[in-house]
Amino acid sequence: MRDWQDAWWNALYSDGGFFTRGERPSGHFRTAPLVGPELAEALLCLLDRVDHGLGRPSTVDFTDVGAGGGELAEAVARLAPSALARRLRVTAVELGPGREAPGVRWTRELPGEVVGLLVGHEWLDAVPCPVVTVHNGRWHRLLVDEAGTEHLGPEAGPAELAWLRQWWPGGTRAEVGSTRDAAWAAAVGRVRGAALAVDYGHLAGARPEHGTLTGYRAGRQVTPVPDGSCDLTAHVAVDACAAALDLPTALLGQAEALRALGVRATAPPSGLAATDPAAWLAATAAAGRARELLDPAGLGGFHWLLHSTEGTPAPELVRA
Repeated sequence: MRDWQDAWWNALYSDGGFFTRGERPSGHFRTAPLVGPELAEALLCLLDRVDHGLGRPSTVDFTDVGAGGGELAEAVARLAPSALARRLRVTAVELGPGREAPGVRWTRELPGEVVGLLVGHEWLDAVPCPVVTVHNGRWHRLLVDEAGTEHLGPEAGPAELAWLRQWWPGGTRAEVGSTRDAAWAAAVGRVRGAALAVDYGHLAGARPEHGTLTGYRAGRQVTPVPDGSCDLTAHVAVDACAAALDLPTALLGQAEALRALGVRATAPPSGLAATDPAAWLAATAAAGRARELLDPAGLGGFHWLLHSTEGTPAPELVRA
C-alpha cells in the first residue's frame, strides 16, 4: 500500500515503469503533434517571435520537456526554415529511451539554460501529485495498492491544506497541484526567452467535483491502476502554475492561441478541385487537421500557459 503520489511516480518513472521502459504516448492516446505539421509550424512562429525578442542569438533553443516519442521535437527540427535551422538547437527531455531523430538531441535532464523557447506539451499532467479526499469534513491523502484499490490515508499536511484553501476549496476529491507548480517554476527558471505549457486543465471556479485522475492504455481511457500497465494522468490547475512565477503571463485556450499563430481551418475554394486537384486535396486535408486542433471539445480544449522571461511580454508573443 502506497500513497497515491508515490505509487503514481513508481508506476510511470521507476525502472521498468510505463515511460522508462519506452512506452510511447502515441500508442495510448491521440495528441496534437500526431495530427500533422500544424502545431510544429505554429510553435516555430512563436519561436521566431521569441528569437526576435532575444536579438537573434547565435544559438536558439527549442526544448521539449516530456518529449514522449519525440514527434514534436522532430517536426520542429524538420520544418524550421533554413535561416533559423542554422542556429537552432532542438532538445528532447524524456526519462524513457531516446529516439533516433535527425536534428534532435535527447537527454534525461533539463539543460542548465534554455535560450529560446521551452515547451511542456502534456508534461505537467503526468507529474505525480498528492490525491486527496474529504472524510468527515477533513481532507485526507489517499493510499492505493497495485490493483488500484484505494484506502483512506492520513490527514493532509499543512502544505497540502494551504494549497487546497487557495486553489481548490470545494469538491470532495482533488489532486494537489503543488508538485506541478514547483516543477513548472523550476523549468521556467532555466529559460531566457519564453516557456509554454500546453495541457488539459481547469481554472478556479470550475474545478471538477471529484478530481480527474485517470489512466490510458492502447487508445482507451481505463481505471487508474499504478502497476505500470497504463499511463496515469490528471488535469492541471493551470492558474496555480501561472501564479507560481512572477513573470509576464498569457493564459488562453489552444484555439485562440493557434489562430493567433496562423492556424486556420478554412476550406479551399471548390473551384480549385477542377483546376488543381492535388492542391485542393492537400488544402482540404490541412483544413481538417486544423479543425481537429481548434475543436474546443477535443484538442482545442487545451490550455496554453505562456511565460516570458526576457524580451517581448508573453501576451505579445501570441498576437499577430
